Amino acid sequence: MAVALSHLGFRVDYVTRLPDGPLGDAGLDALRREGVGTDRIVRGGSRLGLYFVEPGADLRTMRVVYDRAGSAFAQIDPAEVDWPRVLSGAMWFHATGITPALGDGPAAALARAIACARAAKVPISLDLNYREALWRGRDPRAFVEPLARQADVLIGNSDAVRALLGVAADGARLAERYGCRYVAITQREILGAREHAWSATLYDTATRGTLPSRRHVVQVVDRVGGGDSFAAGLIAALLRGRTAAAALEFAVAAGALKLGVAGDFGRAKPEEVERLVRQCT
Repeated sequence: MAVALSHLGFRVDYVTRLPDGPLGDAGLDALRREGVGTDRIVRGGSRLGLYFVEPGADLRTMRVVYDRAGSAFAQIDPAEVDWPRVLSGAMWFHATGITPALGDGPAAALARAIACARAAKVPISLDLNYREALWRGRDPRAFVEPLARQADVLIGNSDAVRALLGVAADGARLAERYGCRYVAITQREILGAREHAWSATLYDTATRGTLPSRRHVVQVVDRVGGGDSFAAGLIAALLRGRTAAAALEFAVAAGALKLGVAGDFGRAKPEEVERLVRQCT
């Protein structure tokens, strides 16, 4: 998400913990090459968390294997990050539901970050990413619900919302229950081995209305990262003062463009996203 937002024209700083040594250095270099700030990254620990993606098609679906136990980030001490300093001058704070799944340290660090952001009146978005293997049979609701109650923007798909919050993905009800300004629900339809339809809805508390987006049919190169690029597009558009309807279309187009690119990173420029939005008008 940080990389996608950087390519959409914003200064972005990534906050994490990386091990000392060549693998940690490689992670820093990868972020810097994409224009993402790394000054807020803590160094320490002995290993870098990894995950492996095994592509699949037709009857054989994609499989992801996580190797994050004992990673530098999983062992983070919440006191290692000076959140008031990190958030000084920030326009936005974005968090993900994967973070609290990685252990007590990451969960506590994220809770502290969100509390500091709220105190500093920094808008907060929470992407309700759900990774069943990372929760290892634990109920995520006790960890995620307090975070959702402090978010200005909730983002997720129907399955993730139900898994992490235990409720249906209804934007109006979620906004009322958690006090959010916006609730974005993404939808991916599997039309074929490599053909997906991509769309979303956005509930706006100010108007008490749910906006549907256009539906993009995409020939998928890599299904990883569409949600992150959607979140980046939504944040970028809201920060630029777009209307809720325009922000939704920009976000959906950004996510659709990512599905046609290999790798984790979305690198679409604002003009590319705008071009797709106009083509579908």
